[in-house]
Amino acid sequence: MGQVSVTINGRAYTVGCDDGQEDHIAELASYLNHHVDQLNESVGSVGNGRLMLLAGLMVADELSESLARLDELETELTAIREQQTSLEDHSKNFEAHAVQAIDGVTTRIEEIAGRLAAT
Repeated sequence: MGQVSVTINGRAYTVGCDDGQEDHIAELASYLNHHVDQLNESVGSVGNGRLMLLAGLMVADELSESLARLDELETELTAIREQQTSLEDHSKNFEAHAVQAIDGVTTRIEEIAGRLAAT
């Protein structure tokens, strides 16, 4: 099991993680620390627990917005796929009608050519 040392709001913490996840945990801690720094600048000095709560809420809000956007994009993708299927169906129908029309014209031309050859 891996461990990584992270610093948030000037305090060092050792965090256990799966082997190979150390860099990812460090990036997450850096992201959280960035929010903590922003809060320190905007609200001033508040208790560490409250600061972590506010930073956690900010990150949770970002996650919530991202998940909502992901849902919107998945809905749009589903609609696009349905449109694509519909267009493919229309294309197949058009192709079938075109083949029938060409066959009809070919038959008619052959009939005319046969009559001309007979004369």
